[in-house]
Amino acid sequence: MNRVLLTGATGNVGEEVLRHLYTYSNKCEIVAGVRDVNRAKSKLAILESIAFRKFDFEDSATFVSAFQEIDILFLLRPPHISEVEKYFKPLLEAAKKAGINKIVFLSVQGAEKSKVIPHNKIERLIQSLDFEYIFVRPSYFMQNLTTSLISEIQEKRTITLPSGKAKFNWIDVKDIGKATAVLLSSFDSHRNLAYEITGSENLDFYQASELISKEIGSEINFKSINPIRFYFKKKKEGIESAFAIVMTILHFLPRLQKEPEISDNFKKLTGSKPTILKEFVERNRALFLG
Repeated sequence: MNRVLLTGATGNVGEEVLRHLYTYSNKCEIVAGVRDVNRAKSKLAILESIAFRKFDFEDSATFVSAFQEIDILFLLRPPHISEVEKYFKPLLEAAKKAGINKIVFLSVQGAEKSKVIPHNKIERLIQSLDFEYIFVRPSYFMQNLTTSLISEIQEKRTITLPSGKAKFNWIDVKDIGKATAVLLSSFDSHRNLAYEITGSENLDFYQASELISKEIGSEINFKSINPIRFYFKKKKEGIESAFAIVMTILHFLPRLQKEPEISDNFKKLTGSKPTILKEFVERNRALFLG
């Protein structure tokens, strides 16, 4: 039975992966890598038989004990960390030294085509270190609406981004967790492959704002602005430079690319249809209304 270490286990994606992987506990042992073990144990108390280990992306001293006797590492990139050489290279080298040979990395859709984003660099680093891998490449998170964009929605009834009329494919993080759990629990059947995990809809932010407005009964307006203006807007709001750059690239780059491809990998892996944005908005109606 494989022992799986989940990094970011209490974050938006990590917790969904954890909860879905828990249903495969007869196939693997689960270890949650977290910064605060006591807090994580309290938050996830309902999930019995999970082990917890202290793990911090920004503290290499936690790597050795966290990586002991681990067979598969689930790796994600915290939004505020973009320096691959500084943080991910020593992390991956420590994993290799500890005897970990299998990695499932949460990347992004199209990462293989864009060398300017950190995910591309991490994918290439994993390959260069000769890990067996699975790259999970999800499309645009619906949960961005309820995390990084929610304060402006609640306070000003607007969404301001540099995305123009670029189409985004919308995927629910719960669906990402479900598909990733399947891949982790059956790693050997999917080794050295990349899976785009997408929803069934491509919508620009004008269309998404109109949909949200209709579903919650309150008008939300979308404003598209210059990417440089957007970057400095985020900086003024107190966002760290690295994260502000990532947000700018994430929302501007699609204007220069083709409309996202829609994959049926989610259905193939899980047997289910992906969540549509209307369902997500209905589920989070109270949050959108503030």
